[in-house]
Amino acid sequence: MSFYPTDRIALFIDGANLYSAAKALNFDIDYRKLLDEFRKRGILIRAYYYTALVEGDDYSPIRPLVDWLDYNGFALITKSAREYTDSQGRKRWRGDMDIEIACDMMEMAEHANHLVLFSGDGDFRRLLESVQRKGARVTVVSTVKSSPPMTSDELRRQADTFVDLDDLKTVVGRPRSTHNNPPKFPGTEEDYDETV
Repeated sequence: MSFYPTDRIALFIDGANLYSAAKALNFDIDYRKLLDEFRKRGILIRAYYYTALVEGDDYSPIRPLVDWLDYNGFALITKSAREYTDSQGRKRWRGDMDIEIACDMMEMAEHANHLVLFSGDGDFRRLLESVQRKGARVTVVSTVKSSPPMTSDELRRQADTFVDLDDLKTVVGRPRSTHNNPPKFPGTEEDYDETV
């Protein structure tokens, strides 16, 4: 990753997208290590984490993660997930956070000169182009080492720098927890599907 000590850095984490990429690479993200890593690379001015929450449930496995992030230096952007039934009749949740990410990146391009997007969603290509015209450099963190790849080719080409999440595994990762040995922290984002 090419960062300068004077970089004013803002992180934009598409929670469901990052969770899926890490899961495909068979590890979990240690969010404390992630924050520490980017604090070493410049002046971290904001770390946004975006996720949809299932409202009204007695227990949500993502709630412990969201609470921890909220108390440990992340700006949480949440909204209610919407319920739908998939083609097999299964109850699923939808929670797309693209508009929220786009609005915040456009606003922060005036305050930060290096934006880091943790998502492989090709819909963000035009957004990257817009913030680059404002003078910000953009690093995209996702993976092409999973099967299938979790990032679009157009997004990779538009980014100033692409970092494969697999290359960060030893820096911001920890072994993936199993269902037989559930994690004490954090929760997971398997409850909903933001891609539909």
